[in-house]
Amino acid sequence: MELRVLRYFLTIAREGNITNAANVLHITQPTLSRQIRDLEDELGQKLFVRNSHSVSLTNEGMLLRKRAEEILELVQKTEQEVSQPDYMLSGDVYIGAGETVGVHFLTRTARELRERYPDIHFHIVSGDGVEVCELLDKGLIDFGLLFDHVDQKKYNSVALPYQDTWGVLMRRDSPLAERESVRPEDLAHQPLLVSRQVLKSPLLPEWFGEDRSAMNVIGTYTLAFNGSLMVEDGMGYALCLDRIINVDGSALCFRPLEPKREAGMHIVWKKYQIFSRAAEKYLEKIEAIAAPHA
Repeated sequence: MELRVLRYFLTIAREGNITNAANVLHITQPTLSRQIRDLEDELGQKLFVRNSHSVSLTNEGMLLRKRAEEILELVQKTEQEVSQPDYMLSGDVYIGAGETVGVHFLTRTARELRERYPDIHFHIVSGDGVEVCELLDKGLIDFGLLFDHVDQKKYNSVALPYQDTWGVLMRRDSPLAERESVRPEDLAHQPLLVSRQVLKSPLLPEWFGEDRSAMNVIGTYTLAFNGSLMVEDGMGYALCLDRIINVDGSALCFRPLEPKREAGMHIVWKKYQIFSRAAEKYLEKIEAIAAPHA
């Protein structure tokens, strides 16, 4: 597959019409149609359903659109890194992170680096651990912020001097709001809302222990803010990290788990990763700041 043809394909997918796409691309409609037919022949799959005045993506076409966007984004990122002049330090650093106040470590480090190198730009992509690892594996981000377990076979890592506390987000009119902390028996058979990442981790079963049969997970969320809305509307209790949701002056409150559970944080990157000079300088800064706390 040629990059040029992938760009043609994405333009048709966006415009929903081959004639309009041809006008945008400044090529003739027959030429564009032939290029797409050749691509379909190469892949052995139909990519578009052709109607009288429009086209729509097949299931295979939707998959290719996702992959083509990732491929072209990676190509653009690589071109920018390779074309960077040697006499100046500039460029982009891409970081994937979940919701945590530990992001302050990343952003403060970025600010300090930019004070010396103002032409370095930083981009933070929000997502849970699963999404962050997917972006790392595809080369779409340089670094990821992960909690606790790190796959040492795939990633290098630096432990950060931050720990978050696990607890329960609840309405202030909840009976459990009167407690200073929440024990497993307090949540037995209560409706629980958890993130996708927590659902796949051993955190809840280990904390519940012998009472794990009383776990009642009734829903999941990806972003803690959306989870807080579910709690606010009375759907249940949300397991989350402290200080993500500002509960001051709100109808919600946070109570830590007892026994206490904390989440350590690591900045990770792919093994054998070849960094841009900007990303390399950022990693050096992170390691220098984190080392005294190790």
